[in-house]
Amino acid sequence: MTTKIRHPEKVNKPVNPIKKKPSWIKSKLLNSQEFFLTKSIVNQNKLKTVCEEANCPNITECWSKRHATFLIMGDTCTRACAFCDVITGKPRALNPLEPLQIASAINKLNLKHAVITSVDRDDLIDGGANHFYEVIIETKKNNPKTTIEVLTPDFLRKGESYKKVIEAKPDVFNHNIETVPGLYRKIRPGSRYFASLELLNNTKKIDKNIFTKSGLMVGLGENKDEIIQVMDDLRSAKVDFLTIGQYLQPSVKHHPLDRYYTLEEFDELKNVALSKGFLLVSATPLTRSSYHADEDFAALQRNRMNQTNAQSIS
Repeated sequence: MTTKIRHPEKVNKPVNPIKKKPSWIKSKLLNSQEFFLTKSIVNQNKLKTVCEEANCPNITECWSKRHATFLIMGDTCTRACAFCDVITGKPRALNPLEPLQIASAINKLNLKHAVITSVDRDDLIDGGANHFYEVIIETKKNNPKTTIEVLTPDFLRKGESYKKVIEAKPDVFNHNIETVPGLYRKIRPGSRYFASLELLNNTKKIDKNIFTKSGLMVGLGENKDEIIQVMDDLRSAKVDFLTIGQYLQPSVKHHPLDRYYTLEEFDELKNVALSKGFLLVSATPLTRSSYHADEDFAALQRNRMNQTNAQSIS
C-alpha cells in the first residue's frame, strides 16, 4: 500500500536540519482520562482537529482539559505555506453533515468556548464562507451558552464572501497574519499581507462588537523592527488580540528555523504590543491561536469592560 505524501510540493525542497529545542520549550505530556475522552468524541463524530493535523505541541494539555480546535472542510489544504504541516493537495467535497457533527461534539465535550478553524479551500467559489456560517449557526442552535471563536482563511479573491461568516456573529473572528510582509513570498506564497489586514479591518467595520484576533510566528528570519511594524498595522486594523508564538519546524522539508527566541524576548514583545493598545496579548514560545482560548476570551471581555468604564469616567 502506497503512503500518501503529505506535502508533494516539498518533495524536491532542500533538506533543512531541525535545530534542537532549548530547555525553555517543553510541552506538557498528560495522558489523563479527559484526554482519551476528548479523542474518543472527536473520532466518534468523524471530525478533524488542527491539534492533530498541524502537529500542535499543546495537544495533550488542551485535550486533557477537553479543549479541541475543530478543523472543518476536510484535512487537505489548497495552499502550500512553508511553515505548515497540514496536508496539501486536492480536497474532497464538503461534508453536509459536518455542521451537525461539530455541534454534537461541542455539546458532548460541554465546551464553554469553542474554536473552529479550516483549511484553505480556494477550489470553492466562496472559499467555504457559507460552510463556516452553517457550522456556527448549528453550533449556536445546539449550544446556546457556548461562545464561538473562528479562525478563518483569507478568502482571497472571493469577493465579499467573508461577510457570510460575520453574519453568523461569532464572538471572536481570528485570522492569522502569520509573519512579516517581507517574508510572505517565502512563507505564505499563496497569500497577500495587505489582503489579510483588510479582512481584519473590514470585520471590525461591519461589526464592532466582534472581537478580532490575529497571530504571528517568530523565528522565521524576521527582525524586531519588522515585528513592531506588523503590530502597528494590526492596530490600524483595530485588532483586539495578538498572539505571538515560536515557529517550530515540522520537518526537514519545511522552512528552516532561523532561531529560538528567549523567554525575555517574548516578554519584551508582549510589553511592546500592550503599549500599542491591544486589549490582550499572549506571547510565549508555545502560544498558538487557540491555546487557552476560553481563558483568553474571558480576559478579553473583562479588558473591554474595563476600557469602556475608563473611557466613560474620563
